Amino acid sequence: MKAFWITLGAIAAVILITIIAAISIRNGLIERDVAVKDEWSQIEIQLQRRSDLIPNLVNTVKGYAKHEEQIFTEVAEARAKLAGAAGPTAKAEADAQMMGVLGRLLAIAENYPTLKASENFARLQDELAGTENRISVARTRYNKAVRDFNAAIRKFPGSLFAPGLGFSTVEFFEAPQGRAAVEKVPEVKF
Repeated sequence: MKAFWITLGAIAAVILITIIAAISIRNGLIERDVAVKDEWSQIEIQLQRRSDLIPNLVNTVKGYAKHEEQIFTEVAEARAKLAGAAGPTAKAEADAQMMGVLGRLLAIAENYPTLKASENFARLQDELAGTENRISVARTRYNKAVRDFNAAIRKFPGSLFAPGLGFSTVEFFEAPQGRAAVEKVPEVKF
């Protein structure tokens, strides 16, 4: 009888350990999924911050360079495309277009010495540079979270739980391939 209780206790312990392990794995996958979504929201916040700075920058440049209407139209179109993009690939493509247009806008400012000397323009440039750094950091963090999540759902034992939880791999936020705006960074001198 004593052997029966020992065997039953051992079986119960194995079942309990298995349940605890399954709960831990499930919770770990959910935590990584939430981390990916949180990091993605940080990218969107910084892209929105930059998008909010652009009208001020454009208006400042407009005051000095009234005849440069084409670039102002391109900025508005790129900004609208970025605002309407959904998902990492579309956002990355729209972001690359926005960076190219911003580079051209800032290059135009080179032709206007009084604009370059403007305190408002200098402040906006500093804010834009700070925002670009924040976007870069947010991208890096997002891609790390995606890498960890994708690895967790593909490796054993996560691969056993991921389909049942509805998890699938997530796209990285990568620069679009073959785009001239990404391959050659605009050169702006101040």
